[in-house]
Amino acid sequence: MLLETPLIALHQTLGAKLVPFAGYSMPISYPGGIIAEHNHTRSQAGLFDVSHMGQVTVIGDSVAERLERVMPNDFISLAPMSSVYGLLMNEAGGVRDDLIATNLGDGRFNLVVNASNKHEDLAYLRAALPDLTFELHEDRALMALQGPESRAVMARLGKTASGLGFMTAAQDQVDGIDVWVTCSGYTGEDGFEISVSASEADRFAQCLLAEPEVEAIGLGARDSLRLEAGLCLHGHELSADITPIEAGLNWAIARDRRESGSRPGGYPGAAIIHHQLSEGTARKRVGLRVEGRRPVRAGEALLDDAGNEVGVICSDAFGASVGSPVTMAFVQSACSQVGTHLHVMVRDKRVDLTVVRLPMVPNRYFRG
Repeated sequence: MLLETPLIALHQTLGAKLVPFAGYSMPISYPGGIIAEHNHTRSQAGLFDVSHMGQVTVIGDSVAERLERVMPNDFISLAPMSSVYGLLMNEAGGVRDDLIATNLGDGRFNLVVNASNKHEDLAYLRAALPDLTFELHEDRALMALQGPESRAVMARLGKTASGLGFMTAAQDQVDGIDVWVTCSGYTGEDGFEISVSASEADRFAQCLLAEPEVEAIGLGARDSLRLEAGLCLHGHELSADITPIEAGLNWAIARDRRESGSRPGGYPGAAIIHHQLSEGTARKRVGLRVEGRRPVRAGEALLDDAGNEVGVICSDAFGASVGSPVTMAFVQSACSQVGTHLHVMVRDKRVDLTVVRLPMVPNRYFRG
């Protein structure tokens, strides 16, 4: 039986098309359709239900130092009420999961992990770091308000969140509802992720939807928005078999944790990551724009002009902001330069693609 988020009744009232996703019944789109929802988020403000994600509080002595045993981040220097993109690593240099970690201060961190991995992540963390306490908050909902007008909406409704810069956090109150807000998201736009008690989730969502700039947005547009923004999805651009260096996430390896840093290694797979940072990788993640409008699909092989297989598509969507189907893929490093022409065969017909720079749409994070 599929699980439901605290907003399931609201989704049904709004006419959402519900689909199974990560064990939950989730809205893939609303009556306006995915392209309209995508464009609305890019131009105004979209409200996403992401309550299926795992919200975890970590408590214990030396919590920052201990979290560095499983992730290549600099948690020790992370200021209170600041967030960072984290990677749970394995011994092969692959990624168990990617997450957002926030230093709450007072020996506490908050982790937001992917829905499909949250219970496995929790079991791994408890075994790997037995001196820490990990609490999964299944009594809370999580929403993302994304788009260029999201800050104006929060300025009208809240007290402090509208002043946050990218990857910082604050407590706030909206319509008498206590919320925990991080300036973050998964669209490349300015915006917020907002944690609220499950019992207040419906009222809070309706409060946001009452604002003229805000519309409900489903998972379909969330995927096309993040793909244009060049953001990885675990299970596609990241996995236990894909390293962050292959995925182009060199920046996610903190300088202090690199081979020449003050605290090198110390996390699973560190030697492999150090080697790849120094020597490069045989494959790289790239963005690809489809020439024409014929869709291509994840899993299809990419070919060079000689018909040699040189890569594979890992994500696909229609990029409404760029006006064509777009993909991300892993290709041989020699084929990763912007402007390289590749193709796939779809039902015996050739579809041409061109390697493009990521992100395909400029990110508009608010730095303060």
